[in-house]
Amino acid sequence: MTRPYAEVIGDPIAHSKSPLIHEFWLEKLGIDAEYRATHVVADDLPRFLADRRNDAAWRGCNVTIPHKIAMLDLVDDPGDVRASIGAMNTIVRDAEGRVFGTNTDAAGFYAPIAEIDLAGAPVVVIGAGGAARAVLFALARAGAGHVTVLNRSPLKGAALLARFGLKGDALPLSATLPPAALLVNTSALGMQGQPPLELDLSPLPDGAVVYDIVYAPLETALLRQAGARGLETIDGLEMLIGQAAMAFELFFGRPAPRAHDAALRTLLMR
Repeated sequence: MTRPYAEVIGDPIAHSKSPLIHEFWLEKLGIDAEYRATHVVADDLPRFLADRRNDAAWRGCNVTIPHKIAMLDLVDDPGDVRASIGAMNTIVRDAEGRVFGTNTDAAGFYAPIAEIDLAGAPVVVIGAGGAARAVLFALARAGAGHVTVLNRSPLKGAALLARFGLKGDALPLSATLPPAALLVNTSALGMQGQPPLELDLSPLPDGAVVYDIVYAPLETALLRQAGARGLETIDGLEMLIGQAAMAFELFFGRPAPRAHDAALRTLLMR
């Protein structure tokens, strides 16, 4: 019998640490299954899903750039993710062979900042893609105040603010950073193989938090700059591990063994 498996798909995908995370948890729990990384370009996404639907060993996949929005049109949506977040990062094949999508990014993003009082607080979000949708959804639920979205296309940023009922501004990436309690980079800028994210952080107050969801490299130029200012920083592993834990339980039917997070972080930082 073929071993059960799940995977992460994206373009690019070589940088992904998801296989390390899930394989670590599978070993800790003694589950006879595997987790892979699969390179899938946009044009091949429908064919990829058609092949996997008929594979009884396939438990599902995590979805990264650039497929999170495209997935909405390709799988079932029982939780109405299209109307809420508008992006899917986790696809599951259940025991009956049904394939559906959900989003674990929003909860994974919010967990490390849950103790920060964001009610009415100004926030800056860099990017307006699939990850930004999950972040803005979480910020709206947390009652964030004025939200500034910096993006190559300000119109796209404005549309997301309206979608989530957030008051704020949508500006180009070249705009001067406004003061904010929280700055979140949801874009691929600063990732290995991608252009750098060039920001002047001087407008941020001393108590600001800088959160970069990029995790390759783990210490991005943005986080180094924030650290040099003495600002609190949150790296991409926090969100990555948090969203992965929820996906892991959906794929393999057991909660991720989060008691081993310290050892997992050490593994991922090698």
